[in-house]
Amino acid sequence: MALHPLAGKPAPQDMLADIGALRDAYSARKPDVADKAQRVSFGTSGHRGSSLRTTFNEGHVLAISQAICEYRAGRGIDGPLFIGKDTHALSDPAFVSALEVLAANGVAVMVDRDDGYTPTPAVSHAILTYNRGRTTGLADGIVITPSHNPPEDGGFKYNPPHGGPADTDITRWVEDRANALLADGLKDVKRMAYAAARKAAHGYDYVGTYVDDLGAVLDMDAIRGAKLKIGVDPLGGAGVAYWGPLVERYGIEIEIVNKTVDPTFGFMSLDWDGKIRMDCSSPYAMAKLIALKDRFDIAFGNDTDHDRHGIVTRAGLMNPNHFLAASIHYLFTHRPDWRADAAVGKTIVSSSMIDRVAAQIGRKLVEVPVGFKWFVDGLHDGSMGFGGEESAGASFLRRDGSVWTTDKDGIIMDLLAVEIMAKTGRDPAEYYGDLTRELGAPVYARIDAPASAAQKAALLKLSPQNIDASTLAGDPIVSMLTAAPGNGAGIGGLKVVTEQGWFAARPSGTEEVYKLYAESFRGEAHLQQIQQEAQAILTKAFAGSAS
Repeated sequence: MALHPLAGKPAPQDMLADIGALRDAYSARKPDVADKAQRVSFGTSGHRGSSLRTTFNEGHVLAISQAICEYRAGRGIDGPLFIGKDTHALSDPAFVSALEVLAANGVAVMVDRDDGYTPTPAVSHAILTYNRGRTTGLADGIVITPSHNPPEDGGFKYNPPHGGPADTDITRWVEDRANALLADGLKDVKRMAYAAARKAAHGYDYVGTYVDDLGAVLDMDAIRGAKLKIGVDPLGGAGVAYWGPLVERYGIEIEIVNKTVDPTFGFMSLDWDGKIRMDCSSPYAMAKLIALKDRFDIAFGNDTDHDRHGIVTRAGLMNPNHFLAASIHYLFTHRPDWRADAAVGKTIVSSSMIDRVAAQIGRKLVEVPVGFKWFVDGLHDGSMGFGGEESAGASFLRRDGSVWTTDKDGIIMDLLAVEIMAKTGRDPAEYYGDLTRELGAPVYARIDAPASAAQKAALLKLSPQNIDASTLAGDPIVSMLTAAPGNGAGIGGLKVVTEQGWFAARPSGTEEVYKLYAESFRGEAHLQQIQQEAQAILTKAFAGSAS
């Protein structure tokens, strides 16, 4: 991946999105369902696209909203629907469209009482708070966000009554029905005027309900008592209005270094590829907060819907895998009321350091495919104490061992970094350093390698029998996986593991590349050897599958 010359630098004025053109295209452009790219398509985090590419437009949102109404009616989901939106330019018009359809279908919709922005975890928390103790009249939710995607993008995702991301059986149904509605000219979409729809909606105190409950999941007394210098950059996202009430409620001194909300995100520094992307795990996107690191004992930022976290210590931005490992070790040794059999959840491409931490603390490891949906059941019933992804998304249980959220929560991960410092006297990077001295210090990387459509299809179909190799970078191969050990679900690719390293390959859903993840416990040179041999193994397998 070639680094753009402006990576980490302020965004030039001529690179900023034309917000007027985006919003005009939202209503003016009509998707053509004969074009596969313009259909509704739910990935791991809902439907995403841009109005300028006719992939996220009014037609898409109307169709998806109607499909969700029909899905919930067919499944007997008749409680309120909690809806939130982030600060992307297309989120406001999509919110209007969705509310017009939901209200026309007779759904009781819970909107932010101040018409503000709502982070993904606050929606999950609201659903679970409402449903606690109920068996009928259950609530569900919608979050309008493309997460950390560029300013031109919009996104729309559905969370059923369990509060987390919808599984593929639901998203496939919604996707198919939405596309059928589009193909039929939206004739079966019910819709009312926005003014009437907004009047019919119910105001909900997302901020207060979420903030007031934080003491149930974190030791807020310890955080307050440590009197640390704390900084936060919401990166112009949906959590911008949450930090002030949090400071007031708990008496914690947190400096909000940037309160700007601007749909062009013109205050951002450019990501590695020269795009504006609110990726709090990227040192380029986080350059401004990293430059302030010496002002704080600990600082953090979040992506636009605040379901991801970026932790900045005096040493710089932590690798997400490192913070996951430190968090897991800390939580499972500082939460005595969690179930003794509560497991550690990780995705197939997350660091094997987590495996070693889980073994050291005597906890079962549940390794699942990419996607936070795989953690929902375990977090919901308390059988999984923590679920985390290498892309800086995680959540964990309340202090009493019950569910907090079943979607990623960047805010509690931020505050957990402060709790770790308050209770141990070490920042999370120092805490992780202590773990590496005992368990080893892995190096980890992801690269995108070119792959044709045929090669990507072949990668999805690979089995261990297609791999003609018994060693990787000098070590015997101990397992070759096409299904996740934790639940037996397909991983959409291949993972090859040795005692001292591994690689995993998955095809991109949007580009002519495959993603190659690799890790070594023997250093950078060994990692490069793993990467080189992995590409050779895959090239040979591609050739074999084509013959």
